[in-house]
Amino acid sequence: MDAPYRIRSAVPADAAPLVAIERRCFSDPWSEHSFRDALDSPWSFGMVAHTGPSIAGYLIGREVAGTGEVLNLAVSPDCRRRGVARSLLRAGLAYFRKRRVEEVFLEVRESNLSAQALYLSSGFRPVGQRAAYYRNPKEDALVLWLALKQHA
Repeated sequence: MDAPYRIRSAVPADAAPLVAIERRCFSDPWSEHSFRDALDSPWSFGMVAHTGPSIAGYLIGREVAGTGEVLNLAVSPDCRRRGVARSLLRAGLAYFRKRRVEEVFLEVRESNLSAQALYLSSGFRPVGQRAAYYRNPKEDALVLWLALKQHA
């Protein structure tokens, strides 16, 4: 069965709808300027999941010297529990593999158990903690890591 959404590369013009989702999902949201900078940078990339004319979710990642980082992954609250986040994560990891990235890191709130479940079920493993990483509200972050297997 086909997914009720499609995934494509994000472009700077997507910044405004991404901010709208960001504000619904996070208490300390990125600005439109931050999204535009990330989508204009040669070191970062974005993926968006579309449902019809609207964006259901997004992933922002970056890659430097063989190491990748998932900077941001969010799904609009009304589109959750439909596999959108998992599909975006798979697409982001495929992008990293294509770029020959060897490992991927990310931070996740200690209280965000659903995101942790997604990442752990995708092969990420806890490797550390960042005290007071998040500001609003103040909370520690778990640092997760995934070794990407390269296929010849």
